[in-house]
Amino acid sequence: MGRSRTGSGPAEDLLIELDREAGVALHRQIEASIRSGIRAGRLRQGASLPPTRTLATCLGVSRGVVVEAYQQLVAEGYLVSRSGGYTQVAAALPPPATLPAAAPAGPPARRVDFGYGRTDVSQFPRAAWLRSVRTVLTTAPNDRFVYLDGRGVPELHEALCDYLNRVRGTSAAPGDVVICNGYGQGVALLIQVLARHGARRIAVEDPSADDDVRVLARAAGLEVVGVPVGRDGIEVGELHGTDADALVLTPSHQWPTGGVLPASARAEVIRWARRRGAIVVEDDYDAEYRYDRAPVGALQGLAPDHVVYCGTASKTLAPGLRLGWLVPPPRLVGDLAEAKLLADRGSPVIDQLTFADFLARGEFDRHLRRMRPVYRRRRDALLSALRVHLPDLEPAGVAAGQHVVAWLPPDLDEAEVVTAAARHGLAINGVGPYRIGGPGPGGLIFGYGSLGERAVAEGVALLARAIGEVRRG
Repeated sequence: MGRSRTGSGPAEDLLIELDREAGVALHRQIEASIRSGIRAGRLRQGASLPPTRTLATCLGVSRGVVVEAYQQLVAEGYLVSRSGGYTQVAAALPPPATLPAAAPAGPPARRVDFGYGRTDVSQFPRAAWLRSVRTVLTTAPNDRFVYLDGRGVPELHEALCDYLNRVRGTSAAPGDVVICNGYGQGVALLIQVLARHGARRIAVEDPSADDDVRVLARAAGLEVVGVPVGRDGIEVGELHGTDADALVLTPSHQWPTGGVLPASARAEVIRWARRRGAIVVEDDYDAEYRYDRAPVGALQGLAPDHVVYCGTASKTLAPGLRLGWLVPPPRLVGDLAEAKLLADRGSPVIDQLTFADFLARGEFDRHLRRMRPVYRRRRDALLSALRVHLPDLEPAGVAAGQHVVAWLPPDLDEAEVVTAAARHGLAINGVGPYRIGGPGPGGLIFGYGSLGERAVAEGVALLARAIGEVRRG
């Protein structure tokens, strides 16, 4: 008996169990085993089967037995013979004896999806990334491919610090960087460490998208409290009554409202953290994409002893890379590295080294320069369509990022609008599900990162029809 492999070349083994006491011809048993494997999907269409001589040797039968089984399955349409002696699972299988009942009608197919967080992965710089992969595979020292400490590879620490200090105004040292698998894992590690250090309560913006933080914090026994968000970010005066040990903040582009925390409020957040001995978790999720404003530096640069800077490649390159980084105060680095080791023994080394080379060669900067005008055109198309079709919606947070929030007029109910939009094949999120402390003004979140200008315009037109229905309703 052997094991089945489904590569593009001929497999060496195939799992077939023969029962020589069953009274059934061996070629019939082979036929039945292969046929059932194809029907069940264990042998995919186009998969190559072992040569008859190889399979006969593995099964301990004559080659003629296997040839007879293959020939029967070819006649039935399950297999095809290819030049060079290969036998493969047919690309088009025989129709089943009975057709399944038609599936019940579901909701209309999505024509446009304004879902947030979907950067345009079709623009991923494959050629430049491949050059970095080749460089890594030909030049990386052997000792980089063993188990490393939980912080990650030194080359990426240095490249990230050079980039973040230059572009985001951080005060980062290579020895203080911890590499993680995206923001989700980074904040999970951080909550573990804060809980071990005695934290009991964590504050988040209200509204905010920190579902990960809320779920993980409660699982770790921490209480979660919300801090109201105004036009320019959190209402800092409300922070003092939270009695929180940590605050999760998006100061450069509040999610979802798009507010930018002003300098006076930033200074007050730092004063609060120092008085409380608290930690500020700075989620710098999309600061690289700005269109109508000067860059805003990272909060970490003002107080590296109280701020954990969190960054990721998910919005700039692709979420599938699972590359993220933390720049914590030095006193937390060791515990975070230990937690990372316990979680997964470290992030993939080749990916880290590739990103380090990609950064060091300036490819990341080039990619961002190329993508900013792309996203700006999509943002402009969204704002133009809203002015034409829905002028009574009030866009906010338009100067940066890959999303816009539009506040609804008082006569429109957010949930009704979202439901009506779905009936028209439009997927869009409301602000309500991201609130913590109760209801607030109704708003819609337009993620435009993965949509072309035509799709953006079509989506707004669909929304206008849906809103028209609600108002007539």
